[in-house]
Amino acid sequence: MFIFLVRFVDLLFQAITLAIIGRALLSWFPIRPGNPFYPVAAVLFQLTEPILAPLRRVIPRLGMLDITPLVALFLLQFIQSALLSAIVRLAR
Repeated sequence: MFIFLVRFVDLLFQAITLAIIGRALLSWFPIRPGNPFYPVAAVLFQLTEPILAPLRRVIPRLGMLDITPLVALFLLQFIQSALLSAIVRLAR
């Protein structure tokens, strides 16, 4: 039971991390409707915006650079580590 929960949490956080990285990479390219990557970009936007939008209200842009995805990745790693250690403590 706990092994399943640990694997699920780990895979969930890996998927969110990859989505944020993918969105950050796609933000470097102009992707408009009609572009073959537009559906991918739209899905990544919908998946990551609930995480990134609240952070953008707190973290200012550094000129043209948006560091929100980087901060989100650090926060996700911290939350994942805390959650997994809590699950392991419960398993004992």
